[in-house]
Amino acid sequence: MTDPVLRLEGVRKTFDERVVLDGVDLAVAPHEVIALIGASGSGKSTLLRCINLIERIDDGRIWLGDRDISDPRVTADAVRARIGVVFQQFNLFPHLRVIDNVTLASRAVLKVPRAQAEATALALLDRVGLADHARSYPDRLSGGQQQRVAIVRAIATNPELLLLDEITSALDPQLVAEVLDLVRELKGDGTTIVMATHEMAFARDVADRVVFLDGGVIVEQGPAAEVFSRPREERTRAFLHRFLGSA
Repeated sequence: MTDPVLRLEGVRKTFDERVVLDGVDLAVAPHEVIALIGASGSGKSTLLRCINLIERIDDGRIWLGDRDISDPRVTADAVRARIGVVFQQFNLFPHLRVIDNVTLASRAVLKVPRAQAEATALALLDRVGLADHARSYPDRLSGGQQQRVAIVRAIATNPELLLLDEITSALDPQLVAEVLDLVRELKGDGTTIVMATHEMAFARDVADRVVFLDGGVIVEQGPAAEVFSRPREERTRAFLHRFLGSA
């Protein structure tokens, strides 16, 4: 592997003595798409929240490039400016128009001039078919449109890493495809992505590598086609059987 964009060593996280992550080691190469799979409560979302410093780890280390971002002296906002993140529930600011949601981080954190930030935002919104909604408020958009705006907001700062946390779980089934198609486009652009997902077919088709977590531990990882067709571990086989009826 070339120098990784993200590296985790021995990451451990507990909540009230309950171990949620137990010694997680993971390295993410530039332009790699990693899918975190596992049952609810396996630690996928907590892992993403630790990477983005929403949760502080109890032990281990996390590097973003050559910077140890788990160092308590690190400024969290400076780290988050280098990472794009999209959550399950869109998390758009309801009192801001779409264009202002998308440009907020660029203007407030990176100090990009408004005109430049808006030009970038409009180009991205046009790419996902939402330029006509730039001056709308989020409640005027469908769930799928809101999630696409959330993804545009996450990539508007040109982040080194994009974290996607179950981004289709709050969507009606007919809206899932339009959001996943955008993720496919981002992969084609070479975006480095770590995504937690229950969309097994999507993980199999799009991810370069699949990481199966169970009980806060990485049980198995490998190329997507290999993990889905020839899982080595019994726990992986049992999980995939529940989701796919095979493996």
